[in-house]
This record gives sequence, structure tokens and C-alpha cells, in this order.
Amino acid sequence: MSVEASTWLYVIIQKSGPHEQIVGQTDEAHDISFIPAFPSKDAAQQAMFHLHLEKKKKYELQAIIYEDLERHAAAGGFLIFVLDEDGRVVERLPAAP
Repeated sequence: MSVEASTWLYVIIQKSGPHEQIVGQTDEAHDISFIPAFPSKDAAQQAMFHLHLEKKKKYELQAIIYEDLERHAAAGGFLIFVLDEDGRVVERLPAAP
């Protein structure tokens, strides 16, 4: 998959009352924090079962354009990993400068 600034990806949003937050994950073995992103809504729905999500929180999927996601990731110190429906990394996107 080739991700460009105008590519739409799906992310998981944690809803907490009126507040929404993009869900991040941590690879503790490699000390990496990343935002899991998906090429399709279907892949995101299936992969949610493979991610570490808090059971009592509410989540929804939202599409976001890559250039906006990149800004959010950079502001929070996250990388972006594109995952497949099994939660495997398909592409690692570099952090924005």
C-alpha cells in the first residue's frame, strides 16, 4: 500500500463523553508508541479484536486523511503503523518532522 498525504485511512476513536481521542498502542518490547491505521473500515473492524483496548470504553471507527493523522501523531510523539485485518503491520510510516 502506498500512503500519500491525500490517502484516507481508518483509525479507532475512543469516546469519553463529549471527548474523542485517537487510540494509540505501545510496543513495549521495542519502546514504540504508534497509532494503528487501516486501509479499510472492514480491516479495522476485524483488527480491533487483536488490539489492546480497554473493555469498558466505547470505540468507533473514523476515516481520517493521512496528512491530518500525521499531524496528530507527531503532536503526541506517535508513529503510524498501517495494519491488516489480523493486526499485523503492513507499513510503518515515519514520524513527521
